[in-house]
Amino acid sequence: MIETFQAVLPHGITLSCRASGPVGAPLLVFLHGFPEAAFVWDGMLEHFGSRYRCVAPNLRGFEQSTAPAAPEAYRVKHLLADLDALLWQLGASESNPVAALIAHDWGGAVAWTYAAQHPVMLSRLVIINSPHPATFLRELQHSPHQQAASAYMNFLCRPDAEALLAENDFARLWPMFTNMGAGDAAREGGGWLTDAVRDRYRAVWSAGLTGGCNYYRASPLRPPTARDSAVMQIHFTPEFVRVKVPTLVVWAEDDIALPPALVDGLDEFVPALRLVRVPGATHWIVHERPQLIAREIERELGA
Repeated sequence: MIETFQAVLPHGITLSCRASGPVGAPLLVFLHGFPEAAFVWDGMLEHFGSRYRCVAPNLRGFEQSTAPAAPEAYRVKHLLADLDALLWQLGASESNPVAALIAHDWGGAVAWTYAAQHPVMLSRLVIINSPHPATFLRELQHSPHQQAASAYMNFLCRPDAEALLAENDFARLWPMFTNMGAGDAAREGGGWLTDAVRDRYRAVWSAGLTGGCNYYRASPLRPPTARDSAVMQIHFTPEFVRVKVPTLVVWAEDDIALPPALVDGLDEFVPALRLVRVPGATHWIVHERPQLIAREIERELGA
């Protein structure tokens, strides 16, 4: 059974959370992306809740979590502070690390950096279609294919992005689900985008889209343009991006926004890496292939 609670963090942020499983059991934490919310992990919470304490927070800016108005409030240092405070509040520590931090999309961006900076807090890291910052930077700087695939990020930085996304029953958002892959996997969300799921997304989006758009506004990792080429000046030091935590990466290979080149050379930055490639799945693999995701997480937890 899934429960909800409000995690009031000491630095003034409150995260609305979904959870399952007994308090005190080994901890699994699930981080969502954009334009999603914590509910996308409900199937995993139900699957693992008999053996683990499972918690899926809504990140700041999403659903009922605190949503600061300023884009600067969504810089990575603030997102890391939220995650660190939440993990400590849930009972994790250096001597009692999280069994696995599991993340997709923007949640993965937070998880990659957290794992690099706080490795003792995690026993394992599971990333699902979220590029490592070093490979993403490489591709944004040097790959026209990736620059074109990520062009939508610059749209989401527009000051009127949230208003445009909300128009006509979120007419610009639904294609993010149906146009993020090729072939059968993309058509109507591969069958997963039912009326009931649409209603859940409508409820989340109706709570506000500014927070989600602010993730893009706050990040310099977006394709260069004639007016904004800040990404070309970025350089990551090895200690900032090297992940020593044992890591599973599940990569849906029909993700048109995040091409498979993003996992090329990943073992340079993640020495304890297990990479699972999934042909025919799109960016929304958590919806499309929940049994595969659960199976691979099970395998990782038992490793």
